[in-house]
Amino acid sequence: MATATEREQLDTIFRATHGRLVVAMYALTGDLGEAQDVVAETFVRAVAHRRVLLEAEKPEAWLRTVARNIARRRWRRATQLTSLLRRSADPPPVSSDSALNRVALLAVLRKLPAPQREAIALHYIADLSVADIAVTQGVTVNAVKSRLARGRARLAELLGEDSAEDLDIAITSRSESA
Repeated sequence: MATATEREQLDTIFRATHGRLVVAMYALTGDLGEAQDVVAETFVRAVAHRRVLLEAEKPEAWLRTVARNIARRRWRRATQLTSLLRRSADPPPVSSDSALNRVALLAVLRKLPAPQREAIALHYIADLSVADIAVTQGVTVNAVKSRLARGRARLAELLGEDSAEDLDIAITSRSESA
């Protein structure tokens, strides 16, 4: 049973990180419902392992790592069932240019290798620094920089200059962090 102080600390962490975790997992999974489920499961685990979380130097990094692992596990399970649960080839109906941009961007992001997609999503969508991404992915800062550079190059190739402008997405590197 959590003490009152632990409950307050967990509540503070939840309020500070929930939105960013959902955005990061949405960028990773491409599905808002799946992202919300992953984050909910992450916080269930956080409560179960509250002492580990509360003692972590960077609780949000611990939560991102747990969420990423949950998302990967769920993805692996889903791919094992693809023969039974095939997705429709028709894109979902959308009502605005902004929604069209997100759908197009997510479709292109799915074509990147997972490490590059994660780095791009965490850096540009979840707005994490290169150092934070390195901690989350368990790699060096240089590995993250390489993944970002390769991911940007592949996105530019897949989108083409005109498509990138139409989608209002920047494929440029951040000079101070990448």
